[in-house]
Amino acid sequence: MKSIDIEAKWHKEAVKATGLTKVYPNGTVALKDVSVSVYSDDFCVVIGLSGAGKSSMLRCMNRLIRPTSGHVSLFGEDVTNVNGSQLKQVRRRVGMIFQQFNLVRRLTVLENVLVGRLRFNAGPFSRCMSMLRQFPKQERELAFDCLQQVGIGDLAFRRADALSGGQQQRVAIARALAQEPEVFLADEPIASLDPRSSETVMQILSRIHEEKGIPVMVNLHHIDFAQRYGKRILGMSKGELIFDGTSRDLDAESVSRIYGDKAEEALEELSAA
Repeated sequence: MKSIDIEAKWHKEAVKATGLTKVYPNGTVALKDVSVSVYSDDFCVVIGLSGAGKSSMLRCMNRLIRPTSGHVSLFGEDVTNVNGSQLKQVRRRVGMIFQQFNLVRRLTVLENVLVGRLRFNAGPFSRCMSMLRQFPKQERELAFDCLQQVGIGDLAFRRADALSGGQQQRVAIARALAQEPEVFLADEPIASLDPRSSETVMQILSRIHEEKGIPVMVNLHHIDFAQRYGKRILGMSKGELIFDGTSRDLDAESVSRIYGDKAEEALEELSAA
């Protein structure tokens, strides 16, 4: 009975989108009635062309943007219309990683992790101390531990703008870890990185998922990385979810449906994976 309870906890529904539609003010329809659940044991990779709706889906899921219609729930709690302090709590529970890193370039690596954490804990005194670049010992230790987890503890006192792209992305992951999130969402985290750095970043995300039991959902352009790292692969095209399966299910026909007239290049990557 105990083992069944553990399995049920590991397969708990983490993020659920139901009938998700997003229409931007300029009339662009980014999402069309998308329904999908991400579970606690998922390392889920979303693939598709630019403009397929991948980023809009992730941004709706952590409420960076509000869906035009449909619902988003986080571990069973409807977060579609939360605002104010409730919205801040949702964003703390979801560790978000971006392609552009979004670091404060003049601050040190350690300070970037700390500032990212203070966004969710900032009272008047904390804000004042952060402006003076003074942080409690406990917070500094937590931030340093997060940097060690991503393999750059030795860079803690370097300025962020002195780091390579791959190192900056690892700082961004450490900053997200410092939030102590319940789920990770990553929007094209390796799009601007060289192959070696890309491999390192994907390995770190995979290790976080396995060791901490945190579900991960990551958007990728690179189908070969999706094939290697995705336990589950979602394919999007023109705002619709048209594929949901494992890497073994991702055959030539599925790739052609997802990538359309760009399928030939994607199939070359798939065959090389």
